[in-house]
Amino acid sequence: MKIYLNTIGCRLNQSEIETYARQFRAAGHTLVSDPAEADLTVVNTCTVTTAAAADSRKMIRAAARAGSGEVIATGCWATMEPMAAAGLPGVSSVVLNDEKDELVSKLLQIQPEAFDMDPVAREPIPGARLRTRAFIKVQDGCDNHCTFCITTVARGKGRSRAKEEILADIQAAIAGGAQEVVLTGVHLGSWGQDFAERAHLRDLVTYLLENSDAPRIRLSSLEPWDLDADFFSLWQNQRLARHLHLPLQSGSAATLRRMARKTTPDDFAQLVQAARTAIPEIAITTDVIVAFPGESESEFAESMAFVRQINFAGGHVFTYSARPGTGAARMSGHVDHALRKSRNAQMRAVFEASARQYQNQFIGQELPVLWESATALGPQGWTVSGLTDNYLRVTAQAPRTLWNVITTVKLTQVNNQGLIGVIPVTSVQ
Repeated sequence: MKIYLNTIGCRLNQSEIETYARQFRAAGHTLVSDPAEADLTVVNTCTVTTAAAADSRKMIRAAARAGSGEVIATGCWATMEPMAAAGLPGVSSVVLNDEKDELVSKLLQIQPEAFDMDPVAREPIPGARLRTRAFIKVQDGCDNHCTFCITTVARGKGRSRAKEEILADIQAAIAGGAQEVVLTGVHLGSWGQDFAERAHLRDLVTYLLENSDAPRIRLSSLEPWDLDADFFSLWQNQRLARHLHLPLQSGSAATLRRMARKTTPDDFAQLVQAARTAIPEIAITTDVIVAFPGESESEFAESMAFVRQINFAGGHVFTYSARPGTGAARMSGHVDHALRKSRNAQMRAVFEASARQYQNQFIGQELPVLWESATALGPQGWTVSGLTDNYLRVTAQAPRTLWNVITTVKLTQVNNQGLIGVIPVTSVQ
């Protein structure tokens, strides 16, 4: 069969799609870059916001319109609304989250162990999924009960993968040419807490650094309450990317209590300071929700002031989106839509200013960049774009594509897309 794979949402969804790709290839099937060429399309959906749910439906409809032979819908939106997913054009089946790890084996009527016995090296997925980084699923589900989050309902209880399985996935990714692996999960920091002999994420990271030869290992989103100052000693190993994404969600203590977040602004600030002390030039990014139910003008002002105080390297701003089945959806005090839009714009402006300040400190420095995209310019060469380990987006001119290659770049200026750099001739010879 010819298979088209697509996904929306979190890095965990991306990791699962990459696993499907390897399994389909191991069974002798071909991945294609266009649903019009596909006998089968698999769409891994998201429902974290109303917009993500709408985009999931659009993605499924687009595959059907393109002429894909059949469509399988899986992921969080399909799990929360299976009847709606099944009713979309072209959908032949809906695979719920608690069954999605066996999606390929059940579809092809192959025992899951067959994929372990005959591993296939990772190759980038054609089309929109073409990536240099490999997303490695280490954990699924979440035992937290943040009142805004539907993902806990959609994904179920937290459960960790064995470190040996994770290492095998990383080695396959490296064999397939990946220069960077990203450890991901719904609640990544809870890895190992469900084992009979409890373990901590630091144990997994130490094991992977000692037993893999991945050039660069990056951690995806980590809840701040799962970390302590000792955790940051791991970054003495320079293969660990100097980037922490620590979701704040609000800088107001009162709002955090209504969200049922297990942190306070003071605790968060102390953690950030410990990270910056231990890891020079680390990028700390975050997520913030504006217009959460009951968010007053004073709470929003407090949140914005705290975001300014922390001076993040960047961040995502989400306007609160009520998700049926969550505690927040039942709360009173929902914020007017016009005010939601205004608060989103104000918070984004704060992040843009702090991101620019973080970028400016690297002007004149030379940093290694993993090039993720390349656009041909003709005789002049290529425009390449990629990321430093501390998550700086860099664009430069190169004499060849350099896709999936790490080279040193001298950073010369900042623009609206990130940093501009010059690649030394010795780096591309």
